[in-house]
Amino acid sequence: MPLPSPAARTPMHTRRTTFRGFERGDGLWDIEGELVDTKPFAFDIEGERRWDANEPLHAMHIRLTLDHIMTIRNVAVAMESFPHAPCPQAEAPMQRLIGETLGRGWRKTIDHHLGSVQGCTHLRELLFGMATAAFQSRSASFAPPADGSPPMHLGKCLAWDFNGPVVERLYPVFFRWQPPAKP
Repeated sequence: MPLPSPAARTPMHTRRTTFRGFERGDGLWDIEGELVDTKPFAFDIEGERRWDANEPLHAMHIRLTLDHIMTIRNVAVAMESFPHAPCPQAEAPMQRLIGETLGRGWRKTIDHHLGSVQGCTHLRELLFGMATAAFQSRSASFAPPADGSPPMHLGKCLAWDFNGPVVERLYPVFFRWQPPAKP
């Protein structure tokens, strides 16, 4: 269902993010993210330069290489377009993510290694969505873990409610599941 018709307005900014997942021949996975910001008019950033209409202000790419348990084995970063001379210095700290796992606490992991002035706001925003892209790319992620616990996506949104019809139909063993009581 589309959005309702808007009031009269003028376009000012477009951000496009794209995520792609690849299964590699060596058993690893590549998850790629791209962020591109444009404006439909020419503009200047004082002390920097002039951008033409629809020329990317930000054009940034990340590739995370993951193993079968979603541990980051390699990080590649490219900044094709950026507004300020120091921006590319944020590429090197991205290597701190090697050895970390995409899963619960991913945003805290990003903040720990790249938060505040340690990294780039735009690269962090792109990283946020990469865990979901990795999850969607790996169909095996939908299988329950071998330890008998529920798959990590259950209980995380309305459709995957432990008490809802989707879990009842697709994961009947976890229908009305409750976490074990903590000692």
